[in-house]
Amino acid sequence: MDDSSRRAAVISLVAVLLGIGLALAGAQGGATVAGVGVFALAVAAAFVIQWVVFVPSYLARTEHFFDLTGALTFISLSLGVALLTPGVDARGWLLAGMVVVWALRLGSFLFRRVSRSGGDDRFEELKTSPLRFAQVWTLQGLWVSVTASAAWIAITTDHRVPLDGFAVAGSLLWLTGLITEAVADQQKSRFKADPANAGRFINVGLWSKSRHPNYFGEILVWLGVAVVALPTLQGWGWIALASPVFVTLLLTKVSGVPLLEAKAEQRWGDQADYQAYKAGTPLLIPRP
Repeated sequence: MDDSSRRAAVISLVAVLLGIGLALAGAQGGATVAGVGVFALAVAAAFVIQWVVFVPSYLARTEHFFDLTGALTFISLSLGVALLTPGVDARGWLLAGMVVVWALRLGSFLFRRVSRSGGDDRFEELKTSPLRFAQVWTLQGLWVSVTASAAWIAITTDHRVPLDGFAVAGSLLWLTGLITEAVADQQKSRFKADPANAGRFINVGLWSKSRHPNYFGEILVWLGVAVVALPTLQGWGWIALASPVFVTLLLTKVSGVPLLEAKAEQRWGDQADYQAYKAGTPLLIPRP
């Protein structure tokens, strides 16, 4: 086993252990099935689904179903959690709907994008190594679990709270984020589809107000979900607030903004117009 495979195995193990900790904490004070917390079952299923799809994906050396699997995991488990929890209230169904609508929009967009492009260059090396390729699927299981944790914990909790100002404020945040993300993705797709823009960076529409408006929208989506869930949280359920924090750190410090900023600098860093755009356009939060 080479160093990269060994490192992938360790990262996968850490991801699974974090998932176990999240499952045990988030299931406290929540609905159970045969004595097992519904939230814990959802976290376990999130990992298992990724591993099941990983096997044929590795054999075919393809990542075409990676993003689609993530989206379908959000959808199926959010609905499953709501259906398995006795007496789900309006807040619970609202949260399930928020996750499902977001996943349908993003999942279909990403699947169409990878189908048009024929592949994702991030996976070129990874899919040749079983442990390294399995690592990204395992991390996706953790991503789904942590990201959806605020919604799932609030849906399964025994502490019911009628819809209130938090539900209204959170829904408005979620809707603003969803629209921002969808519009930004559509604008970028149209820009890249125009042959006249070949080799150019996008600086129109929302992209003239922020260098990463889609990520700003994504952060608002999960912040909104957490705000809706907030009044139901108690005890270990407060771990649900890891959801918006995790999404924000992931996009701004790990796999989102840093990677794209480095790639953009490599492609256009020697162009004066790109440097002017970079200097005059906020990194994340749009400028009015």
